[in-house]
Formats: sequence, structure tokens, C-alpha cells
Amino acid sequence: MIASLPMYDRPETRAAWDAMWSDTVKEYRLWRTTIGQDLPDIPDALTWDAGDASHWTRDDLVLSQTCSLPYRTRLHGKVTYLGTFDFALPGCPPGYYNSILLMREDDPRREPQNWSDLTMAYNAPDSQSGWAAPYFHLHQMGLSFGKGTETGAHYSSAKAVAEGRADIAAIDAQTYRLLRRYEPFMDHLIEVGHTEPTPGLPLITRRGWDANEFWGSLNQAIFSTPSNNKNHLDLKGLATIHVERYTELPVPPDPKTVFG
Repeated sequence: MIASLPMYDRPETRAAWDAMWSDTVKEYRLWRTTIGQDLPDIPDALTWDAGDASHWTRDDLVLSQTCSLPYRTRLHGKVTYLGTFDFALPGCPPGYYNSILLMREDDPRREPQNWSDLTMAYNAPDSQSGWAAPYFHLHQMGLSFGKGTETGAHYSSAKAVAEGRADIAAIDAQTYRLLRRYEPFMDHLIEVGHTEPTPGLPLITRRGWDANEFWGSLNQAIFSTPSNNKNHLDLKGLATIHVERYTELPVPPDPKTVFG
């Protein structure tokens, strides 16, 4: 069995996530004992080295977190949606997020009409917040970025801009919050815009598992997590978003076809 929360992993927050998971395990096992049913067990600890995205479709997956773009393009129908963490992000409904557009503070080209000359750092071509959201943000205005460079992570995209290897990047709003809190290089970057809110990173489990009891245990664990831990994670609750809100979002073109 495997349970992982890879998307907002940082050394500074792992202990708080581990504590929340420990509370989830206790709640679930108490519930399983109370009702006296032969429910499947769950792992004692989160796995922090789950490897690549292939673990999202493992037959023994208990919990993981994926981006909404791969969820709607290749995981929908192969996994079960559980819920979405609510981080109470500014301007976003519960469980939703958006992308923050960043540039260097000394760069004067802050208006979208100037961005056709910019090199955009994007974390991955299958990222909702790093690629799909900013692509459609500009596309709706009849605009586009000039060039692109793939970095592999939001952290790397922001750092590429700070170091002058790229001009602009779109960062998941919760990742942006964490980077502002922990990374000194962010002092050299400013927010020049943001995209419209879309459903946040979906929590998933293996296909076919009726995980209602597990969902209740996870929700109760979040509710009962000490305030200092929840504040450390920025975690406000567990939202349920209709799957259609994910699948109805448009799929962007591959950035390689856009940038050449």
C-alpha cells in the first residue's frame, strides 16, 4: 500500500503533513474497529519518495495528489476522486487555486501586451498552473509568450526568473505562498498578474475502492489537527468538487508546438 502527498512537499512542512496523516490513520482504524467490518487497512506513514507519476495508478494506492491537467487527460476513469484540500487562497472559492505570474522587480515589461518578447519558464507541459492556466490567460486576450523553457518544478521556474534565465513564470498560488515564506530569492520577484481560479489539486485513490470511510477519517483528521500544524500547512479543510469541474476545463496545446 502507498499513500503520498507529493505536490506541496517541502522539508519545512513534512513533519506537519506526517502528523496529519498519523491522525488520519488513527481515525480510520478506530472507525474500522467500531463498525466491525473487514475494511482494507491503510499504511502507517506517508511515502515521500513515491517516484514518478506511475504510482498514481497503482492497484494498492490509498491516497495521492495529482495536478488537474493529468487528472482530466489521462487519470480520469482510472482512479477515484476523493476531494481537494482547501488552502483558502485569495480570490479563490474553497478548494480552488490559480496561478501567480511573476517577473523580476527590475523588469519594466509588466503589461501583457509586452509578453510576446518574453521567455516563459514552465514547470511541465502537463501542469495546469504552470502551463495551461497562463496559456489560456494570454490566449483569451489574443496574446502569447515569445519563448519557453521547461524547468521541471515551480521552484525551478521561479528561480530561473530570479536568476535571469527566463523572464516570466506562472506559479501555483499555494506554491507561491510557500516560496515567499521560505526562499530568499523571491524577494527579487514581483507579481504582475494572476489567472482565473480553477479546481485545485485533486486527491485520488485507486479505482473501485469505496473510500467513504477513509474520506471521513481524513476529513476528521484535518478538522482535529492542532491549529499550529494547520497554520503551518495553510490547510483549512477538505472540499468536494464535482469531477465535471475538472474534466470540462480545456486542454492546452503542447508547449513545444507553441514555442517551436
